[in-house]
Amino acid sequence: MTFVHLTVHGGIATIRLERGKVNALNEQVVDELSSCLGDLETDPAVRGVLLTGTGKFFSFGFDIPGFLGTPKEEFGGYLRKFTTLYRELFLHPRPVVAALNGHAVAGGCMLATACDLRVMVKDNARIGLNEISFGSSLFAGSLELLRFWVGDRRAQEIAYGGELYGAEQALSLGLVDATTTAAALLDDSRKRLEVLAAKPGPAFTRIKRLLRQPVLEAFQGREEASIREFVEIWYSAETRAELEKITIRP
Repeated sequence: MTFVHLTVHGGIATIRLERGKVNALNEQVVDELSSCLGDLETDPAVRGVLLTGTGKFFSFGFDIPGFLGTPKEEFGGYLRKFTTLYRELFLHPRPVVAALNGHAVAGGCMLATACDLRVMVKDNARIGLNEISFGSSLFAGSLELLRFWVGDRRAQEIAYGGELYGAEQALSLGLVDATTTAAALLDDSRKRLEVLAAKPGPAFTRIKRLLRQPVLEAFQGREEASIREFVEIWYSAETRAELEKITIRP
């Protein structure tokens, strides 16, 4: 794989996003993540999964400059893959902990909220769904994942506000479960993952499915319509003007 690095040690699989300085998401990254998760799902030696990034970003979210020249149909296809990815992550039979090494923005935040737990570095890191700040919409699934963790009132606050929250504020909102230092991030995340991974596997998998099935049912019938609406707003003149202001440093 080019942008996704996988290691397995002691039954714990670590998936690391490694795409430039900000780990921006494009179709190849989504395909590689999906393939990796699928392989781990059927590996009897894997008891838990740790998802993290490199540098100052867990993930910037979509590679916006890279998508500006993409035709509508092709972009819609990417969005269907991406929303399928966070559904696969949310329903993964193994426990999955996100070790947020840095900023988790927009699509990066969606991937984080699809995990069982989130541990975030305290310093110079932000998390949030800031799509509304540049004129973009959200997906039905992304909002249901948000509601699952923070409740309706705070989900509205986060989605309408479009703010990026520091670690302590994110903790108070319920966006993350713990904060730590950069030096301790992986160790602290693994400790929390080991607690879940030590549970009897079949029982954990079934209980996880029971907890999450109502969330899936709440959005699966509306996801396709939300994707089509997302595309129309994304390609509107007003949103396009805002998207063209966004740059990613190589």
